[in-house]
Amino acid sequence: MNYLENRKYIIQGIFLIIGVVFTLRLFYIQVVDSSYKQAAETNAIKPVIQYPFRGLIYDRNGKLLVQNTPVYDLMVVPKDVKNLDTLRLAELVKLPLEDVRERLKKARAFSYVQPSPFYQKLSTQEFAYIQGNLIDFPGFYINARTARGYPHQSLAHALGYIAEISPKQLEDSSYSGYRPGDYIGKSGIELEYEQYLMGQRGVKYKMVNVRGVEKGSFRDGTYDTLAIAGQNLTSTIDLDLQAYGEFLMNGAKGSVVAIEPSTGEVLAYISAPFYDPNLFTGKDYGKNYMALLQDTNKTMFNRPIMADQNPPGSIFKLTQALIALEEGAINPNTTYACNKALVNCHAHPSPLNLYGAVQHSCNPWFYQAYKALINRGKSKNTFTDTAIGLKEWREQVLSFGFGQQLGIDIPGEKKGIVASTDLYDRVYGKNRWKYSTIYSLSIGQGELGVTPLQMANFMAVVANRGYYITPHIIRAVGDDGKPLKEYQEKHRASVSPQHFEPIIAGMAEVVRAGTGRRANLEKVGIVVCGKTGTAQNPQGADHAVFVAFAPKDNPKIAIAVYVEHGKWGGQSAAPIAGLMIEQYLTDTVTIKDQEKWVLSREYLNIKSK
Repeated sequence: MNYLENRKYIIQGIFLIIGVVFTLRLFYIQVVDSSYKQAAETNAIKPVIQYPFRGLIYDRNGKLLVQNTPVYDLMVVPKDVKNLDTLRLAELVKLPLEDVRERLKKARAFSYVQPSPFYQKLSTQEFAYIQGNLIDFPGFYINARTARGYPHQSLAHALGYIAEISPKQLEDSSYSGYRPGDYIGKSGIELEYEQYLMGQRGVKYKMVNVRGVEKGSFRDGTYDTLAIAGQNLTSTIDLDLQAYGEFLMNGAKGSVVAIEPSTGEVLAYISAPFYDPNLFTGKDYGKNYMALLQDTNKTMFNRPIMADQNPPGSIFKLTQALIALEEGAINPNTTYACNKALVNCHAHPSPLNLYGAVQHSCNPWFYQAYKALINRGKSKNTFTDTAIGLKEWREQVLSFGFGQQLGIDIPGEKKGIVASTDLYDRVYGKNRWKYSTIYSLSIGQGELGVTPLQMANFMAVVANRGYYITPHIIRAVGDDGKPLKEYQEKHRASVSPQHFEPIIAGMAEVVRAGTGRRANLEKVGIVVCGKTGTAQNPQGADHAVFVAFAPKDNPKIAIAVYVEHGKWGGQSAAPIAGLMIEQYLTDTVTIKDQEKWVLSREYLNIKSK
């Protein structure tokens, strides 16, 4: 019994001694020795995302189109937020209290432990002010990154813009590499070449104390990864030509597209009205975006690739003549009288051969030439014969790039419209329509819709005597790269090269002594080949069209100018083309009288005939 009692006291004594030892040790750790306190304060590891530099974009001559500018984001990690004074935080970041609460709620909904943006795009001044006060707001820190900047005010529709990735995109598995707060291309080149421009994120692991103060790298940066910058892009755009074209189109509505025929490289891409791309770079991005989106002038509408409902007008007569030559329906000496009983026309010499018909844009001539092409006696039934002819004609029209997406490296391209037998069968019934139903196609009206890009590409086909390379706006990916493979292949039209020569000869006469005289550059030794057009517009004044290329031999530029409500191609569109051609080929402008005429907008006061 005494043995058991002694054993009990011994065990109690052991526990007592152990308790005293632990108590003394705890007192030493918490009060006497501060090293443990310091270790506790520095045992938090904070991953800091290192955003890569987005790839830069240059013009064809090495001028910077898109650069990166420093911006700062205020980040938050909800689990690290302690004793938050939301009113003081709202005063610090100069946001309404309810806005601050909503942002915190959004951050918690994303993740309690992962960082997310609380307030983005701080200026350098805002960063300096907020950073100095963050010690009182544990869980918040500043993350530096770059935003887009533009050292010019041009090319907004082609360049596109970047914006924060949307919640819907984050739910899509194809965006698995992105996180909330990341910026992504939303339109234009920025969207099309996102995979090359974006780069690869890095991360740095920082040791921070409970107050959020950084205490250095975790294990000397052993686990850090470097951000990899995105690839630079070299554009095909000539910035000087682009800026000059925008200068000429300022105050007008329409499009200008210029292409280097031998390569398919887009030299200028103008959608008017246009806007300064810098409007989409700051904290006012949302406000500016909505203002442009609601603009009654449809400023955000990317006209060169999306305006596909307007008919091409008389420029399409060139297509009709080329196909008729290929099919043997006409020859360069085919002569027709200007019979206005068939279709209305303006005053000019009559009768005319092919050269004269192109020069004077004779409507009845092309009415008769198109009829000879469509009704070739392949069926005794006139309805069937017309359907056969139209189907064969349509296949050839498509070979010029009409009625389909050309494949330019800008998202959103429309196909346009090319009349078909299926369309007329639906409207009129099978075997219930004939040439008299569709004759308006002969002069580029009716069931036709062509984008300004397709017009410029058509001029490249003519300039090349029968082929085009898919128009593209990026010449090289990477500092030593090349265009993507699809922008190096030739696409051949169905018309043989020799048939282009009489058409080109007629086009030269259009500019020398016809309706395209305002684009004449003979004084500087440049032969311009062009064609004017007027696209009928039931909602108001007709639209003006002019297409051209120059020089006649070894062409360097093909261009399409489309001026909405411009009335007459020779008055409003032709001088713009002539001015831009001279600027590109000679680096100067001598036809100042035409520049003055364009800027005066006097052509808007010319009464329609």
